[in-house]
Amino acid sequence: MSEQTIFEIIHNMDKVTDNLIVQWNKSFNEDLGVSHILVLAHLMVHGKSSPSDIAKEVGLTPPTITHLAEKLISKKLAVRTTSESDRRMIILSITDKGVEMVKRANKEGVTLRKKLFETLTTEERDQLLKIYRKLSN
Repeated sequence: MSEQTIFEIIHNMDKVTDNLIVQWNKSFNEDLGVSHILVLAHLMVHGKSSPSDIAKEVGLTPPTITHLAEKLISKKLAVRTTSESDRRMIILSITDKGVEMVKRANKEGVTLRKKLFETLTTEERDQLLKIYRKLSN
């Protein structure tokens, strides 16, 4: 396979991903971005976490997490406390409202991806599934 073909595959994969994010941002009308939801999802799965732990897990910088957390806290989707062992250490945790927000965001993402894949024929979906399975292994 030529480098041009690989570049074209990567470019088109990125375009599909970017388009899905744009569509999700338009349809998920909550004044929150994908990064906010990633932080909430981390808290939902891993429980209470420090901004630096969240940053490592989701691939963002600790200052970015701090900035995102401000909005999550103001919307009552997360709360900030201090560590019992070290009062200087900040800990974030998700609220029940935050859990519901993650569930709604995931549901919206599933709906958008379903619409995307419905544009393909059954044969194309089968081919794509085989390709994804091969790439996953």
